[in-house]
Amino acid sequence: MHGILISLSSYGAAEVRRHGQLWFTRLAHEAGADGVEVRGELLADRASELSALARAVQESRLQVVYSSPDGLWRADGSLDDAALAGALQAAATLGAPRLKMSIGGFGAQSSRSLAVLEHRLADSGVELLIENDQTAGAGTLDALQRFFAEAAAHGLPLSMTFDMGNWHWTGECPLQAAQALAPLVGYVHCKGVQRQPHRWVAVPLAESAAPWRAVLRALPADAPWAIEYPLAGDDLLATTRTQVEWLRALAAAQSGAST
Repeated sequence: MHGILISLSSYGAAEVRRHGQLWFTRLAHEAGADGVEVRGELLADRASELSALARAVQESRLQVVYSSPDGLWRADGSLDDAALAGALQAAATLGAPRLKMSIGGFGAQSSRSLAVLEHRLADSGVELLIENDQTAGAGTLDALQRFFAEAAAHGLPLSMTFDMGNWHWTGECPLQAAQALAPLVGYVHCKGVQRQPHRWVAVPLAESAAPWRAVLRALPADAPWAIEYPLAGDDLLATTRTQVEWLRALAAAQSGAST
């Protein structure tokens, strides 16, 4: 059965910066999570934190994904070599076999740089997972289908991080996206949403206004799930354990229903 991870941003940027991602990694392990997603944008001292996190995940045998906040292509459509190199180096330091990034400004003129991306990935040994973000250029079904088709045509088959909630920010249907992109999905961000005046907000799945059960059923049964909704409360360990156990039971029930 697939694992249950925790995206460390779920604890809130201010809290994570105050305690550090190592503290929350240990909490996630104690709560029974199978792994963590380390967030590049929340690293205060990148080199020392990544090294300490690498030791922690190795000792606790946690799965680990590295999430880079940078897009792979710049706004002008050129490959952002510095962002890619930095993300691959961070994943290597962390010992993360998987790296999550968005396509950024990938466009019609970007195709020629796919060979460069393929070369960089082959040298790194890291699996790249493309995420649908909250932008029109890198978070819509049309943009992502064009990108994956272009990559495949260049002999670069890539997998996807499917963020269930982000589709709402771009005005898309998450279920339609799940049905269209399911064969590409290798990792799932579990994120519920609610609509507030003028904006969407992330909430636990059980509080979501979206058809999250149908979305999860449409996605591959063996893809790891990561909590990426707010984890807060007076007893963070208990809150985290409750959510991990709830998701694990949901995954088991879904797996049983599909066999």
